[in-house]
Amino acid sequence: MRQRLTLEERRERRRRAVRRSKFALPSAITLISVLCGFSSVVMSMNAAGEHPSWYFQWAAGLLVAAGIFDGLDGRVARATNTSTEFGVQLDSLADVLSFGMAPAILAYRYGFFALGMADHQLRAVGWAASFFFLACGALRLARFNVQVGHTDSRFFVGMPIPSGAACVASVILFWPNSPASCGHAYLFAAELVMVGLLMVSTVRFPSFKKKSHHPRATMWTAVAFVAVLSLLVIFQDRFFMPFFAVYTLLGLTLNLAWLVGWRGVALPAERMGHPHEEETIQ
Repeated sequence: MRQRLTLEERRERRRRAVRRSKFALPSAITLISVLCGFSSVVMSMNAAGEHPSWYFQWAAGLLVAAGIFDGLDGRVARATNTSTEFGVQLDSLADVLSFGMAPAILAYRYGFFALGMADHQLRAVGWAASFFFLACGALRLARFNVQVGHTDSRFFVGMPIPSGAACVASVILFWPNSPASCGHAYLFAAELVMVGLLMVSTVRFPSFKKKSHHPRATMWTAVAFVAVLSLLVIFQDRFFMPFFAVYTLLGLTLNLAWLVGWRGVALPAERMGHPHEEETIQ
């Protein structure tokens, strides 16, 4: 017969269960991001049947959802003080799947598969551009892992891979029908190459990770959040492409301004720190 636990022993067991669940929560959110990425691949494959544009929209939307969950896992880990090396490695592997492999497959299936049936050169170009995007994303993640704690946390070095995947998804959400001509398909291939180059570049992109405690800055942050949310509600699928175009242009303009001597925003400072001080948006 099992020995009956005392009240204090039951309380201690509950405390241990809560501690274990707290550590499991960030990893569970990361796996939801992986589920979204995997589901995007499935939708890309299902687009071979009827109503392909519907499947492409779902595949692209799932990549956006994966980005949301990817942003949540790091914040939850810090809020619950459950950051671990295991979680960091899991997040990095998840990002390769959800923001490297999944958008590359979606891009190939959307932009090059149908037209490539008649134009084998286009199919080869699409294959190469999609792989280039994937390879640059993997290199971006590897560089991030070795630079954690050594760079200014106000900026990302190169475009973050979730933003790169979102740039691809945003085009598909805006135009869910596959390119109607080879010219459009080649333009889409050029976008994949350009986004890949931005990911492995040393161009600094704002991270928006550091919160200012100044009342006016807090107010403008709230106003900007409400404005972005309102635009998302109004424009829905058509919101994402202009949003990420503005984000990309903002990063490029900021770096160009630094080159010509503008110092309205301080230059990035190299620093040393603890790895878990950094956001796991890669």
